[in-house]
Order: sequence, then structure tokens, then C-alpha cells
Amino acid sequence: MKTKEIRDKARERMNSFCNVCKECNGVWCAGSVPGMGGAGTAESFKRAYEKLKDIKVVLRTLHDAKDPDTSFEIFKKKISMPVISAPLTGTQYNMGGFLSEKEFVDDVVFGSVEAGTIAMIGDTGDVSCYPIGLEAIKKAGGEGIAIIKPRENDEIIKRIKLAESAGAIAVGVDVDGAGLVTMKMFKQPVGPKTLEDLKKIISSTKLPFIIKGILSVDEAKICVEAGASAIVVSNHGGRVLNSTLSPCEVLKDICNAVGNDITVLADGCVREGVDVIKLLALGAKAVLVGRPIIWASMGGRQEGVQITLQTIQKQLYQAMILTGCNDLKSIDIDKIHIDKNFFNNVKVDYNSVNNLMNEGYQKIKNFYKDSLN
Repeated sequence: MKTKEIRDKARERMNSFCNVCKECNGVWCAGSVPGMGGAGTAESFKRAYEKLKDIKVVLRTLHDAKDPDTSFEIFKKKISMPVISAPLTGTQYNMGGFLSEKEFVDDVVFGSVEAGTIAMIGDTGDVSCYPIGLEAIKKAGGEGIAIIKPRENDEIIKRIKLAESAGAIAVGVDVDGAGLVTMKMFKQPVGPKTLEDLKKIISSTKLPFIIKGILSVDEAKICVEAGASAIVVSNHGGRVLNSTLSPCEVLKDICNAVGNDITVLADGCVREGVDVIKLLALGAKAVLVGRPIIWASMGGRQEGVQITLQTIQKQLYQAMILTGCNDLKSIDIDKIHIDKNFFNNVKVDYNSVNNLMNEGYQKIKNFYKDSLN
């Protein structure tokens, strides 16, 4: 199965919830939340894509990096690459409904394991989704990480205990889900967390704890103080708030501030292996991949997920050779070039975005109308 075949099938099966664009930049799907798009005019999504694209790698071929090692260890678990499948949920209202939640989650968890890495499973407004993810982790022998929405503390702790019973290697909370539309749609209360909240939640488990959705130095330091094992520098795929900075803009400052006090992971429009190089060069230890994993499952099921991740690993391997990196520790800031205008605003053609946003919204509205009839 080829990548093009996977993407073509995904486009057909996703019922206009995603166009699987050649350039997945947030324009076509702008405003489609629920759906696959970014919030509002999708500036956060688009900015994340454009800013990562603006970072260039430095080609080097006069070195001895002929067979680089892409392997990575997280929470005492060795995986084939510093790439983890992001927590993804809501096949019916985000992805078009071609697959059931169980089919999708099994594809992602087992496809990730077959590729030599692991997946995160997610939580959402539909309370049936989280147990389905845990069941997949359990069947995979604990090969997975459970990420929970920022619910009331007792509700989070209850879900942590379920993850422990499933054998998950780690748990966490995606704190940027505090404003997620889908949670409100299902009348599931979520909200911000204080330092004391985090301490209470983290102290409830012996598992490594991840806080996902950090975009500032001050909050990264709070996570260290709270006793978290890792953070994910992320803007939730641009799906919760418009006009945020992109993960790659703040990643270097965050990594410099926390040093080795906490493991820093990152996401934000990772589409190929060279994107992994960019985020690792800025200081991340590993990255999460989201939308490409959805296309992989929808278009190629478990095999599609495995192929997609293995393709990213092969691209990373090739990029490491051509940037002179024998291993992941060799990937540093000297391997990339950041233009002096990197922190200038990305220009957004709002007329085009609004037109496309309206088109995408109408397609999803029609889908729901047809489903209810």
C-alpha cells in the first residue's frame, strides 16, 4: 500500500470532513470544529504550519553519519523513533464516521506498535470513547499512554485509575482542552488547572504524568514545580483558540528554561521526517503526529498507520544522514536555519479563509442534517 493510495481513500471516506489536501495548512477546513479544522479563521493552525515550514535544515555531507540511530527511550520504554501518535478521538463528529471509534483506536494503537512506537489514546465529550482507548492499550499489553481532558479533579483521578488497570505506561491531561467546543457540545465540564490542582492529580498516581498543551515558559515552569514527568508543547492543533503562537515559536525558549528538569515533547503540523528534525533541533525530545495518523487509519486502517509511521521514520533517517546526525542527541540548533524574520506574523488571506471556512462548515452541516433524517 502506497501513501498516495492511503490518502486518496481517506479523502473519499471522510465525507468532506477533511479534504486531505496536498498541503495540509488549515485553509480548506478553517472553522471546522467539530471536524478536522482549526478554530475560527484557523490562524493558529495556519501559523503553526507556516512557521514550521519557515524553518530550514542545513545540508551537510562531509561527516561520518552513515547509519544513524533513530531510536528513543521514553519512560523506560525504547521505541523505534522519537515519534508518537497523538491522542485522537471522535470518529463520528470529527472524522466523518466511516470507522467506529473502536476500529479507529485499534488501528492507531496496534499500527503504532507494529511500527515500533506507541500511541496516546484520548478523552472527549463522548464518554464512551475513553474506555475504548483503554481497552486497546490493554490488548496491546500496556503499549500506550492515556491522555485525559481537564475535567474536575476527581473525574481525572478516576480515569487515571482506569488507565493504571489497563497497564498504560503513562497518563496525562491535555490542559488546553479547557475550552474545547466538543466538550461543551456533550455538556462535559472542563476548565483550567491551578498548581495545587496539578499537584493533587499528579500525586494520585505512580505513573509518569504528562501535561499537554503548554505554550509559555511560565506554565512550563509550573509543570516542573507540580512534579510532572513531561510536557507537550502544543496548541491543540489550532483547534481551541485562534491567534495563538505556534509550538515551534516558543519551543526553544521553553526548553532553555526547563533544561533537563522535565521531558519536553512537541507537536504542531508534523507531516514528514524532516519536521521531526526541526522540532528536535529546537529542543524537543520527541514529537506527536496527529492528522496524518487519522488519514492513515481512514485510508489504510492499521496497515496504513504502520506505513505512515514507518515512512516518517525513513524520512527522519535520511534527513539525519544529510544533516550529519549519528543519533538523536546529535540533532541540535546548528542543524537548522531560522530566518531573522521568523517571529514576524504570518500573513493570512482572510477573504480566502472565510470563503473556505463557510464552504467547509456547510458541508459538515449538511452531513449532520442527513444523519439526523
